[in-house]
Amino acid sequence: MSQTRHVPVMLQRCLDLLAPALEAPGPQPPVVVDCTLGLGGHSEALLSAFPTARLIALDRDKEALRLSGERLAPYGDRATLVHAVYDELPEVLDRLGIPKVQGILFDLGVSSMQLDESDRGFAYARDAPLDMRMDQTTGVSAAEVLNTYPPGELVRILRAYGEEKQAKRIVSAVVREREKEPFTNSARLVELIREALPQAAMRTGGNPAKRTFQALRIEVNGELTILERAIPAAVAALAVGGRIAVLSYQSLEDRLVKQVLAAGAANTAPHGLPVVPERYQPRLKLLTRGAELPTEEEVAENRRAAPARLRGAQRIREDER
Repeated sequence: MSQTRHVPVMLQRCLDLLAPALEAPGPQPPVVVDCTLGLGGHSEALLSAFPTARLIALDRDKEALRLSGERLAPYGDRATLVHAVYDELPEVLDRLGIPKVQGILFDLGVSSMQLDESDRGFAYARDAPLDMRMDQTTGVSAAEVLNTYPPGELVRILRAYGEEKQAKRIVSAVVREREKEPFTNSARLVELIREALPQAAMRTGGNPAKRTFQALRIEVNGELTILERAIPAAVAALAVGGRIAVLSYQSLEDRLVKQVLAAGAANTAPHGLPVVPERYQPRLKLLTRGAELPTEEEVAENRRAAPARLRGAQRIREDER
């Protein structure tokens, strides 16, 4: 598989956000964590841009780890690749004996490799087995979700994770069809969604299957539940002066990231205190005004950058003991 087609999203902006923390002089080499290694584009750029930095990179996909291992081999022991989900960051750092890190990067959503490997079932544009597991060694597949979940649960998933207004119509059709024959492949599901939706709903928002596929992927991989744990854990792992950059690709992820970073940057003192004690003062300083978007030029070069939203923050204070 060619790795050249993989273009890291908002790469230079991510490097710029993290640079002050990774270039600051210190007694030890700075440690930067790529929580979503994928094909290793961001990781390779971090190792190249910050020649003294040590990289810890996580991915739950063993194939991604194998391919990135080849790509990052020239950097030798500066790169440590770990098979782990990103909410396991505290355990990974503990195991490696690293108390705090200077930089953390998240590039959320589906990696280019997973979208491009037709047998993974992530993409609705071509027929493939309905799998969608980022780690194919564990968990239930998208087909199992479709074939076994109660109708009410399927409706909840499509509404909550896909923001799909027509969830009931789609689920009614799924339940009717799965009784005749279980779902195995994506093309049948795409066709069913096209037939289930009213014409007006088909005119907006691109492929009508997009929201359902997103919802199934998030459910199969527990993405939002994991993210809810992962972002606070990452903030806690930052040394004072350390920086975090997070790329999200849909509103549910971005909202979660925004909430955690905003909470860390807030003054939590009761109203009216003449002097704000240390424990109430912000732990984070926001580095982006709202979410930053990719440039038009970048989107023209890499259409997968189009939905990206980037947020960054700097650790300015330790937690109170």
